[in-house]
Amino acid sequence: MVQNGLKVKFERFYEKYNRRRYVHPDPLEFLYRYPQVRDREIVGMIAASLAYGRVAQILKSVSRVLDAMEDAPYLFVKNSSDVSLKHLFKDFRHRFADGSRMSALIGGMRGVIDRHGSLNACFMNGVSDLDETVFSGMRFFTKELLSDGADPGHLVALPEKGSACKRMNLFLRWMVRSDRVDPGGWEGISPGMLVIPLDTHMHKIGRRLGLSNRKQADMKTALELTSGFKAFSPEDPTRYDFVLTRIGIRDDVDENDLFAH
Repeated sequence: MVQNGLKVKFERFYEKYNRRRYVHPDPLEFLYRYPQVRDREIVGMIAASLAYGRVAQILKSVSRVLDAMEDAPYLFVKNSSDVSLKHLFKDFRHRFADGSRMSALIGGMRGVIDRHGSLNACFMNGVSDLDETVFSGMRFFTKELLSDGADPGHLVALPEKGSACKRMNLFLRWMVRSDRVDPGGWEGISPGMLVIPLDTHMHKIGRRLGLSNRKQADMKTALELTSGFKAFSPEDPTRYDFVLTRIGIRDDVDENDLFAH
């Protein structure tokens, strides 16, 4: 596709589908319930960490955790103890993750909040003015989540290991961008630093669009796709991520609006 023509199609696709009525089923919808950023960032972290597997199970698992927090995620995390978390989530399971993993994630967030004041502040402590992407901030943030010996396992991907870190990048898109779909709330990070949340679905779309020929859905490919999308939206490379990932998820999103000649 000619670049200018594809840019026009991206924008039309964005204007048509980047609306909240196309969000469900998506764990992003949980964030809309929380007007305070200190609550929303915790909910976003939990929702993103569980964003793998069948979407019905994802929504069920996120609801299970949030129900335990009784509409006050920040205070719940702040006042939690390892013992109380272990008891509360003893029967929790989401595919490969059991209650000990979820308890470790929440305990890790508690430690981050105690040391830095918020998840946002912690992440920013790992970012420098020279950074072109969020990669350094991600490395610092994940290190801090695990610094108290917490072991959330695969719920927190480590960027230095080459993983695409799809769920962490998804969390960052939710918290940094602000439009009709992404609620935002975080300060200090430019949308231009965000990296595409890459999974096998987005990988196929990126290859179909000719933005990557790489066969592995890893961090290198995520950065390559991000660079490709910057050609269309330099200051906001994840601008089209939500609408593109509706393809194949929602029956009322017509991929011909994008791919038809």
